[in-house]
Amino acid sequence: MNLEGGKEQLFKISRKISLKKLKKDQLLILVLAGILLLIIALPTEKKGVEKGKTETGLGVSEGKKEVSQDEYLFNLESRLEAALSQMAGVGDVTVMITLKSSAEKVVEKDLEVTDEAVTESDSQGGARASQINSHGETTVYHDGGTSGEPYVSKELSPQIEGVVVIAEGGGNSVVKQNITEAVQALFGIDTHKIRIMKKSSK
Repeated sequence: MNLEGGKEQLFKISRKISLKKLKKDQLLILVLAGILLLIIALPTEKKGVEKGKTETGLGVSEGKKEVSQDEYLFNLESRLEAALSQMAGVGDVTVMITLKSSAEKVVEKDLEVTDEAVTESDSQGGARASQINSHGETTVYHDGGTSGEPYVSKELSPQIEGVVVIAEGGGNSVVKQNITEAVQALFGIDTHKIRIMKKSSK
């Protein structure tokens, strides 16, 4: 109920009842009823506006932020530096990582497989059987239609090509072995793709 509707309803009630015939308590009830109608009408519109603002804000906040390859690489190097610097004997450390490939999104697809057996007869009464196989793929979309944003079932992280670690303790064979094992455990790459060097003293 809006404000104008409340006013009209109050006006109709006041026309039906003559003010001369009303007592003080009846007049008071009529005034309070009018105020109540106004109070009910006003918050309804305000709530509608507030709800619209909330839903709009939520839609923006839920938008998924895409991370660039440079940002991904920077975060990876920073986290590895932070981890290695906590190891005994490593000291100050700088890390450089190269990527073999970029991130890959795997799109959900519906597979359609058709197997059909066909029997053909020739004019001499012979029969020949054959099998017809067909395979097809259809991309699945978020809205369930045939266009729009494809449904991503999983995202594959970029593959790491190599890691270079330059550390103050890089000249120590035990420290080098520990760094190599740590990098292998984190990234699953071969030892020949990991290089550890001693950082120069300034």
